[in-house]
Amino acid sequence: MAAEIITKEDLKEFGDRLLGRIKSIIGQTIEQPKKWLRSAQVRKLLNISPGTLTNMRIHGIIKYTKKISAC
Repeated sequence: MAAEIITKEDLKEFGDRLLGRIKSIIGQTIEQPKKWLRSAQVRKLLNISPGTLTNMRIHGIIKYTKKISAC
């Protein structure tokens, strides 16, 4: 079996092609940054009460995160 010499240019070209393929694959699935809403905004959009929003969060109907405030 003959040995092949790989140059830096060959590696750069390979890397560029690989990166291009990866970008084309994940480019279709990249999500937009999430827009965070405050509870009052969600209640107004859905026309629901604070208790209903709390119940929806508890039962997993709406995902949420708590803002951690710095002391």
